Amino acid sequence: MSNVIDAIKERSSTRGYTAEPLTREQLDALIEAGLQAPTAANKQEIHFTVLKGDHPILAELEEEKNRLRKITAPAHNFYYEAPTVVILSADCANHWSPLDAGIAVENMALAAEGLGLGNLIIGCIYDAMRGEKKDYFSKALQFPENYQYEIAIAFGHKAVTKEPHTYDAKRQVTCL
Repeated sequence: MSNVIDAIKERSSTRGYTAEPLTREQLDALIEAGLQAPTAANKQEIHFTVLKGDHPILAELEEEKNRLRKITAPAHNFYYEAPTVVILSADCANHWSPLDAGIAVENMALAAEGLGLGNLIIGCIYDAMRGEKKDYFSKALQFPENYQYEIAIAFGHKAVTKEPHTYDAKRQVTCL
């Protein structure tokens, strides 16, 4: 695995994957990276639902996302046909769960980069997962009781590449 600073600098959102599935070892490493993430007060309340890219619930989520956004014919589904999608849910009662899930998903994204895999952090299904079909999707995705969607991530072998984003440190950073 590359060093962490290199993975941070090289990681970008992958929006095109090959059909090659992840190996069990790759998937285990990605999940372990998420599980290793720190959580507030060490609650470890993040739950990971792992899906193959052809799982029918992903098509239902895509349909609901498109309905809510009034999109008729997207070029790609929300996970760009990645062979693996992981949906992170967390305890509704924990004030820190959204932050904890974000930390876990970033750990997973950096681990994927270190393994040479593409990844895409996904928030665009938030309204579908938290809307009128929330209970249906939560049950279908086997979230623990009183858990809700926080964030998702797609993984696969890169079919396309993209340069990492640029930034303006002078505008974005204040040192006091």
